[in-house]
Amino acid sequence: MYIIRKQRIETLNKNKLNLSEIENIFKNRKPAAIGEYHYFSVLVPLIEKDGELYLLYEIRAKSLKTQPGEICFPGGAVEKNETKRQCAIRETCEELGVEKKDIRIISELDTLYTYSNFTMYCFLGKISYEALSQKKINEDEVQEFFLVPLNYMMDQAPFIYNVDVLPNIGTDFPYDLLKLNNGYNWRKGKSEVPIYTYEDKSIWGLTARITHNFVNIIKLENRE
Repeated sequence: MYIIRKQRIETLNKNKLNLSEIENIFKNRKPAAIGEYHYFSVLVPLIEKDGELYLLYEIRAKSLKTQPGEICFPGGAVEKNETKRQCAIRETCEELGVEKKDIRIISELDTLYTYSNFTMYCFLGKISYEALSQKKINEDEVQEFFLVPLNYMMDQAPFIYNVDVLPNIGTDFPYDLLKLNNGYNWRKGKSEVPIYTYEDKSIWGLTARITHNFVNIIKLENRE
């Protein structure tokens, strides 16, 4: 693959490109992220039980390599040739042991763009409590799940810690090539870390950001 691409580049360098050739190169090309980037989808599950609505959260298995024991929504990486919606449903089925027919997607929620090179798509969905209570979770991925009354989350104001995201530029950066003798004022970012507490559990980080945004949407709509 590398040799073929190299030969093609050398051929292009020898021949002067025209507009038609440029158009042919980009005609069927699908846009993608520049650099190393990843995409994930999660489901924000609503459960109706005894006439009350609950949010479902998972506790990740302690044997997992990444974020063991942390609280999250069902979800995972978007695989090749699947949509972000399909990913959210597939991951939920795999983790909670439910079937596709047990999930009803209500809406796509707002997308979470992170400073750490990945995007998280969010979907609001309803899962049948009856189906959930009869299924077995995937213990390789999920330690357990628990339900939090939606009204509880509506009444809570999470603690929010604001984080400054600063570029870590090494001392070997070649400022001289850019003729910047006094360095450069690199762009900085900000991120927030909401923290909810429920009984003995702490819901924080990206999961709490998604929760906070979801709750705020409902509050805003109810206010109007």
